[in-house]
Amino acid sequence: MSTANKSGLFQKLPSTDELLRQPDMQALIDREGHSAVAESIRAVLARLRQQIGQEVAESQLDEKSLDLALGGLSAAVERQLRQSLGYSLQSLVNATGVILHTNLGRAPLAASALDHLRATASAYSNLEFDLPKGERGKRDVHVDRLFQKLLSEDHLGTAAAGRPAEQSSAAISPVISTIVVNNNAAAVLLALNSLAEGGEVIVSRGELVEIGGSFRIPDVMSKSNATLREVGTTNRTRVADYERAITDRTRLLLRVHRSNFEITGFTEQPGLDELVALARRRNLPLMEDLGSGALFDLRSVGITGEPGVVDSLRAGVDIVTYSGDKLLGGPQAGLISGRADLVARMRSNSLFRALRVDKLTYAALEATLLAYVKHDHDAVPVLRMMRLSKDEIAHRAGKIVSKVESVQAKSGRLKLELVDGESVVGGGAAPSAVLPTRLIALTHAGLSADELSARLRANAPPIIARVEEGRVLIDLRTVLPDQDAVLAEMLSSL
Repeated sequence: MSTANKSGLFQKLPSTDELLRQPDMQALIDREGHSAVAESIRAVLARLRQQIGQEVAESQLDEKSLDLALGGLSAAVERQLRQSLGYSLQSLVNATGVILHTNLGRAPLAASALDHLRATASAYSNLEFDLPKGERGKRDVHVDRLFQKLLSEDHLGTAAAGRPAEQSSAAISPVISTIVVNNNAAAVLLALNSLAEGGEVIVSRGELVEIGGSFRIPDVMSKSNATLREVGTTNRTRVADYERAITDRTRLLLRVHRSNFEITGFTEQPGLDELVALARRRNLPLMEDLGSGALFDLRSVGITGEPGVVDSLRAGVDIVTYSGDKLLGGPQAGLISGRADLVARMRSNSLFRALRVDKLTYAALEATLLAYVKHDHDAVPVLRMMRLSKDEIAHRAGKIVSKVESVQAKSGRLKLELVDGESVVGGGAAPSAVLPTRLIALTHAGLSADELSARLRANAPPIIARVEEGRVLIDLRTVLPDQDAVLAEMLSSL
């Protein structure tokens, strides 16, 4: 297109002021406000100018196309207005089969957590008010009382039944306390700063992990003002390595869960009972960063080798740090459980106030923990997903396939097939564990797998699936039951 022709098209574009004076725009202004409508008009006109100025012929607007666009300006401005005033953060359908998908917000909250959150957030609450005494209280009490039930000696003894002897031989402190900060990185930072500031922390070289978002154990230790003392090698560390490294500057022994990888082959790692015995002998606290941290017996869903909070405390670990929005199935939070005297030191640290959580987190966490206390594990979505059997998933998948095929019987462009597959826990938990599942495999006669996946993402609500070997794979393990109808409707429209 010549420069002269482009100039003519540019001249046909109305100004923002002209459009604002139109009657249909006035109705939008009355509803949404002058500045929002003006901003949307400017965005729509900017897109038209960009299209006119395109160098690639296929992308350019000719006079006929521009006239059509100008005729639909009011509708375009209204669409732009809805988009600009809508939420960026939105709910979606997780059909990936990754239960704790970090990019998709990790654990969905239980219905009771949402109810409790709404009730306490929509009015004033007793967050820091002692109702019986009528005076200022502490926000910790709302969940610490529940953690004390869940981590009491009775619970510990029950959960440790059947565990290896090394995990149940040590005596634990009679009083376990728990505090909450905003995530597990904050929990590790607070614990290290409170217990080891100015001193050394001994940790195995094979546990100097980096997790998502470039969170590295050495870096957070540096921020805590504690000095890292590495022992052993990447693949082999013995308890004697820890013992030889202890000096008068040692403040803490640290064990870190390898949250998102495994070391196999010629390896060695001291058992918890060995580290506990060494810590007791040298009068040092032993801390374990579990990362995920489960309060649920994962062996019941076929996941082995993943330590839980109960296991560590029962073994005699003094302080355990873990996440609230991973295997626990609650809101994002960093939890610190352990010896009450050590936790008290963290509570009095000025960092604790900087890292503390608000009433929304406490409300959601309290409701989640109550489900554990009641042994209502299916009320926690993450636990319910892990407990789903392959047959249950296959039954749901079969119903969706039948419904879609009945609608598309004539066109036949979308092919659906049920195949065996595997779900994963995700979120840095149980990196080698898989859960058997039944997948819906999709192929389309007119779309590539990537194009089909993009169509799913463009749905309202967006549907996020996996793409493997030229097929789109849908795993209903992570699709909430009331989302099955949405999924079936979207697939039928293809």
